[in-house]
Amino acid sequence: MEWNLTKTDDLGTRLDKHITNRFPELSRARVQDLIRDGHVSLNGRPAKASAVLRDGDLVSMVIPEAAPVEVVAQDIPLDVLFEDKDILVLNKSPGLVVHPAAGNPDGTLVNALLHHCDDLSGIGGEMRPGIVHRLDKDTSGCMVVAKNDIAHRRLTEAFAERRLSKIYLAAINGLPKEKSGRIQNMMGRHPVDRKRMAVLFDGAGKEAVTEWEHLSTHQSSALIRCKLLTGRTHQIRVHMRECLGHPILGDPIYGNPKRQVVPVTRLMLHAWKLSLNHPIHDQPLSFEAPLPPEFEPWMKSAC
Repeated sequence: MEWNLTKTDDLGTRLDKHITNRFPELSRARVQDLIRDGHVSLNGRPAKASAVLRDGDLVSMVIPEAAPVEVVAQDIPLDVLFEDKDILVLNKSPGLVVHPAAGNPDGTLVNALLHHCDDLSGIGGEMRPGIVHRLDKDTSGCMVVAKNDIAHRRLTEAFAERRLSKIYLAAINGLPKEKSGRIQNMMGRHPVDRKRMAVLFDGAGKEAVTEWEHLSTHQSSALIRCKLLTGRTHQIRVHMRECLGHPILGDPIYGNPKRQVVPVTRLMLHAWKLSLNHPIHDQPLSFEAPLPPEFEPWMKSAC
């Protein structure tokens, strides 16, 4: 499909925003994927999502047919902290990918959930049933999963309105100068390396807020308690590296595991505590994921 822009269109806006406005059934992320994959052109040439539109521009877009994908149930052990007919709270193990994607077609948390549960919320789509939020592959700890659509919608609203408490533990390379602090800035996709996130300026990105406290020290490395007030992708990892100047131990993206003061075998980030109101009954719930053995040296020094 293709169309010419006229003065009645939203001239002066970004290409991705214009397409999202014109086709509200497409999410902004979906449109950006189409542009990145070469399915959108501007005046006959490959386009960028940030391209500013002008009167007379010709936009062409092809939406490829979705390849049929079947997500199968797999008997993968789950460490369940709580479960009823509406939600499931689990302690995700490090190394477990949350949902199928390129490079990880199976063996994910979603595959395990399909085996564990008779039914799951379908709002997240075929590839992400029940998934309200996610943890990075190598992050362990508390995750909540919706088992029906009502629970999914209400949990999504709770996350969007910041009506949950999320506390993480991170072991960082080196020692911070302060005992505690609050990091508040704007965060978004790195302008050059699209696999990374970064602190952005000049009004770009979305607000990211982390409150942190230095709990203990082990061999010139620190255990940091982080309370997330927002939930941006890689938020703690970016804040530790860019704002404290100390990347999380074992972080291959924002740190250098070969040059860290303490050798570790994983990303030292754990979603320790999660508090929320039940999406159906509204009673307050609090969960704590047991600390993995890799964190014991820092906990011993805290005693």
